[in-house]
Amino acid sequence: MNYHKYDTHVHTSETSICGKVDAKTLVRLYKKAGYTGVVITDHYSREFFEATAYDNWDKKVDEYLTGYFTAFEEGKRMGLKVLLGMEIKFNEGLNEYLIYGFNPDFLYENPRLYEMNLKTFKQFIENTPLLIYQAHPFRVKMTPAVPEYLHGIEIYNGNPRHNSNNHKAFDYAAKHNLKMLSGSDFHQMQDTGRGGIIINEAPENSLEFVELIRNDKILKLITTE
Repeated sequence: MNYHKYDTHVHTSETSICGKVDAKTLVRLYKKAGYTGVVITDHYSREFFEATAYDNWDKKVDEYLTGYFTAFEEGKRMGLKVLLGMEIKFNEGLNEYLIYGFNPDFLYENPRLYEMNLKTFKQFIENTPLLIYQAHPFRVKMTPAVPEYLHGIEIYNGNPRHNSNNHKAFDYAAKHNLKMLSGSDFHQMQDTGRGGIIINEAPENSLEFVELIRNDKILKLITTE
């Protein structure tokens, strides 16, 4: 049986202001680390889109997707699968949510998703493939969300510069029967491979990725603990 490692929480410096590693470099780092693929989950927020130099929404999305598209092209060259996701922050607060199961057209066709709140976004994506996982819900300034508005929880966040209280996230997911995910929360070179999942298939895109995790095909969560 073949085993494939995918990191589910990765940021690029092209798009995420807190990212310190460019997309081409991160692809090379993950290829060297033995991963089959990564999900680019750059920060999606009002602050990012209002700071762009464009008024046109399509051009704003073009800028947002710069990190993903750069990583995708380098991934094709290097043999690393690069999938699209996002880490969204709604205007309602500081919580952040990892979203999977969409393609670029979804972002072009649905402007300013950050103006929704978690409840309305969950209602908006009903009957679609999209999944919502709360990222690091027990980090300082974060609040665990109402379970009925989530599909899952990031129960392990590998970022070494934050205390994400991963044990509390695990307990919350278990208590509320939520799906569990691990991600490195990659921002710097030292974050490479500090989280992710092991699966026995290699999804080519985010839609295939969510089918696997929706159907509980994760064999193991990658952690450093």
